[in-house]
Amino acid sequence: MNIGRKRTCIWVAVFLMLTPVMSKALDNGLARTPPMGWNSWNKFGCKGINEKVVRETADQMASNGMKDAGYEYVVIDDCWQTGRDAQGNIVVDAEKFPSGIKALADYIHSKGLKFGIYTDAGTMTCAKRPGSIGHEYQDARQYAAWGVDYLKEDWCNTLPGQNSESSYTLMREALKAAGRPIVFSICEWGSTKPWLWAGAIGNLWRATPDIQDCWDCKRNWGGGGLTQIFDLMDGIESYSGPGHWNDPDMLEVGNGGMTTDEYKTHFSMWAMWSAPMLAGNDIANMSSDTKEILLNKDVIAIDQDPLGQQARRVKKTADFDIWSKQLADGGRAVALVNRGKTPTKITASWTDIGYPDSLTASVRDLWTKKEEKAVRGSFSAEVPSHGVVMVRVKP
Repeated sequence: MNIGRKRTCIWVAVFLMLTPVMSKALDNGLARTPPMGWNSWNKFGCKGINEKVVRETADQMASNGMKDAGYEYVVIDDCWQTGRDAQGNIVVDAEKFPSGIKALADYIHSKGLKFGIYTDAGTMTCAKRPGSIGHEYQDARQYAAWGVDYLKEDWCNTLPGQNSESSYTLMREALKAAGRPIVFSICEWGSTKPWLWAGAIGNLWRATPDIQDCWDCKRNWGGGGLTQIFDLMDGIESYSGPGHWNDPDMLEVGNGGMTTDEYKTHFSMWAMWSAPMLAGNDIANMSSDTKEILLNKDVIAIDQDPLGQQARRVKKTADFDIWSKQLADGGRAVALVNRGKTPTKITASWTDIGYPDSLTASVRDLWTKKEEKAVRGSFSAEVPSHGVVMVRVKP
C-alpha cells in the first residue's frame, strides 16, 4: 500500500469514527446464550502468551470436561501482533507464534473448539501493538481467512474525539463483509454506557472497567474488584439478552488473589448476570478447587438459561445482597451474597423474587446439592463471609 493511499484510508476511517452512526442491529445469529471459553490475558498477559500455551490450553479444555460443560472459545488477547507489512497487512509475532495464526486456529478447530483473537479500535493496542484504525476491512478479511470465530476489540490509544459507537459500527460492518460468522466483543470498559447503544452492534460489551483479582479494591486507572462490579452491574439488566450481553469482564477464578468462597461468589454472580464465562486462569495447571468451580454444571445452567435474563438486585444492605433471576421454566435463581466480614443469616422472601407468599416451591442449593421441598413464603441460609448461597427455586 503506498503512503498516500494509506493516509487516505486512515483519515476516511477517522472521519467515520468521529460521527455518530445510526444503524440497525446485525442479527448474526451468534451468542444466543452467553459465550463460554478462555481468554489469555488475566493469567498470561503480554509476556506469557505464546503458541505453546494456547495449544496446551486447547488440549486441556477438550479433555478435562470444560468442552463438555460448554466452554468453546479459545481467545488470544493482546500481544500476538508486531506490526504491518508494506501492504498494511497485520504481522504476527513469529517468535511467539512460529506456526502462524491460521495453523493455530486449525489446531483449535481440530479439538472441536472455536478460536478468538484481539484487536483495538485505536492506533495501538493497550500493549502498544498495532491497532485496527484505518484497517478495519483489511483486518476483518484476514481474521476470516485465518478462521477466527470471536473478535475482541479494545479501546486503548484512540484519537481525541473518536466516537465509540461509530468505531465499533465500522468494525461490525467489516466483519459482516468478511463473510464469516464471528462473535463480536466490544471492550470500551463501560466508558460510554455501551448498554445504551451496543446491542445494535456487538454480541457482548464490557459494562465495567477491568476486573482485578480481589474482593474489594479499586485502581486509580479504573480497575476494580468484585464488590465494585456488583454495584456497576445493578440497574442495567434490561439491556441484556440472547445475542447481546452485558459483560463484567473475564473470570479470575483460580488466579490466586481471592479465597475459594470468594471465587464461588465470583462464578455464581457471572451466572446470575447471564454474563460471558471466559476463564482467565492457567487451564493446564489448575487446582481441584478451581476445577470444581469452573465445572459446576448446575451453576453453568443458570448462566446458559435460554431465557437469557440478567439477574436484578432485589435487596441490598450494608452487609449483604439478594439477587434474583427469572428462568425459562418459570423458576428463579437466587443468590444470597454476604459482603460482610463475618458469617450471617440471610433470608429471601417470595415477594422479593416475584412470587406470592402462599406459593410452595422446592429450593435446591447449587453448590451443596441439598434440596428442600415444600418451602413456603421464604428461605434462609447461613452465608460465610464474602460467600454465596445460590439456589434454584422451582414452584
